[in-house]
Amino acid sequence: MPERTTADPSTAPRLTALAAGGGCACKIPAGRLERLVDGLKTPDGDVADRLLVGLEHGDDAAAVRLDGGTAVLSTADFFTPVVDDPTDWGRIAAANALSDVYAMGGTPVLAINLLGWPSDLDDDLAREVLRGGAEVAALAGCPLAGGHSITAPEPLYGLAVTGTARADALIRNDAADPGLPVTLTKPLGTGILSNRHGRTGEVFPEAVATMTALNREASAAAVGAGVRAGTDVTGFGLLGHLWKLCRASGVAAEIDVTAVPTIPGARESLTAGYLPGGSRRNLDWVRPHLETGAGVDEDDLLLLGDAQTSGGLLLVGEVPDGVGTLIGRTVPAAGGRPTLHLR
Repeated sequence: MPERTTADPSTAPRLTALAAGGGCACKIPAGRLERLVDGLKTPDGDVADRLLVGLEHGDDAAAVRLDGGTAVLSTADFFTPVVDDPTDWGRIAAANALSDVYAMGGTPVLAINLLGWPSDLDDDLAREVLRGGAEVAALAGCPLAGGHSITAPEPLYGLAVTGTARADALIRNDAADPGLPVTLTKPLGTGILSNRHGRTGEVFPEAVATMTALNREASAAAVGAGVRAGTDVTGFGLLGHLWKLCRASGVAAEIDVTAVPTIPGARESLTAGYLPGGSRRNLDWVRPHLETGAGVDEDDLLLLGDAQTSGGLLLVGEVPDGVGTLIGRTVPAAGGRPTLHLR
């Protein structure tokens, strides 16, 4: 592998200090986003017949049917720096964008770069970001070619990804039935630890390893086991993405809070005050739909609402042993209300 060309770290700017938010915590808040897209014109006629997944439920990628049984998946994801190391940021951003295809049960087949770069920021840093993205795309077996770049006030990076899947085997967030297990394939806490990293400069290797890990194997195992409902856990937190899934599917869920895996140091960092603003907004958005047991405290809720970057898959259905952690089950929605019952 060629040597990195980044300037001396002692003189290079801290990337996380160049943006107001970081990673998926810089997403537009969920409620505001839903208001923005509400009422947008939807396809009709033949186009509507071919569109399998669109805007309706805020799923992970759009899906359109080709001739035969193949669906094409399309997604784009980019964000401001979540870590100071430019190559790691590129790796994380690429893994995060590819995850939207894996979350739908697909295989990425092509990606292109999306780059926003300040005019006065070292180009060597941008090269390292692009290098990191290329490393992860290569690991995924997905060609990364071309893209688009702009001059921007804050550094931005991500990918637009095209994938394919079996049209009859898509994993969707509107396909959950009651009575199925809910599995999470990565631990929580990346938002909290990234916030601490941005504020103190401390590096958390386990958080970086979690964010750069591909969801490829978990996705393939889920599709092979017949799982047809799921999503990935990113900027709206576990609670936000699970509630969106339950709302779209017309079910509720019971979650064992003690079973939810977390990255070492995340809970302690939360207690010490390192919480992204996006995590608090996530909890405020979903709180009206929560029912909590006596043993569930505010820190539990904030951790479950933590804005994840490149998080795990949230799968509803029977998965093979070794694929993630069982954290609960779907249940019927009493009175048609998609409530999350936390115990």
